Amino acid sequence: MTAISVVVIDDQDLVRAGLASLLDGTDHITVVGQAGNGEEGVRLVRAVRPDVALVDIRMPVLNGIDAVARIRADPACAGTRLVVLTTFGLDEYVFGAIRAGADGFLLKDAEPDELVRCVRLVAQGDAVMSPSVTRTLLDDYLTRRTSHQRRAAPALTDRERDVLDGVRRGLSNKAIAADLCVGAATVKSYVSRLLERFGTQSRVGLVIAAYECGLVDTR
Repeated sequence: MTAISVVVIDDQDLVRAGLASLLDGTDHITVVGQAGNGEEGVRLVRAVRPDVALVDIRMPVLNGIDAVARIRADPACAGTRLVVLTTFGLDEYVFGAIRAGADGFLLKDAEPDELVRCVRLVAQGDAVMSPSVTRTLLDDYLTRRTSHQRRAAPALTDRERDVLDGVRRGLSNKAIAADLCVGAATVKSYVSRLLERFGTQSRVGLVIAAYECGLVDTR
């Protein structure tokens, strides 16, 4: 089994060292670099092209949102999955990070097992947010955008809707596949197609876009 390569980008030395120590001591995960601000983080990711980058939001020189946007915009870094770290579950910056192309976010007070699980899931192309956190974010997001017009929804097949619902519930590709009695590779293909059709780069963005189109409700 190939180890998952990870870089940790955080301006707090103790937090960065703690995250790196935890992950580096876990089987099949290797920390290949650390950076103390967003600018250094962008350069590091471009240099080592890790499987996963953990990116803090509030950093000097270049904040995490802008760092995520720059990494996501670089085709050479297309293989790197981005997880935003935040102290606050409802931090306004989280929404900006999602829009910038983050694949998910994780609270800094998450349990070690949760952090490891999230790194492994996101490396596989899955979401990293728990359903409860996803719901909290979406409710807040929708409250803030009540004056916006609903966006046009693409026509979806029944199977695409089934997969979209699984993503909305925060399920992994494997879990969605089990629900639908199909292979995980099939689900992965459907998710990729949905991302393209909704014009977004992450599963989080996909769920938000689905809400914006009225394809899923908020109850």
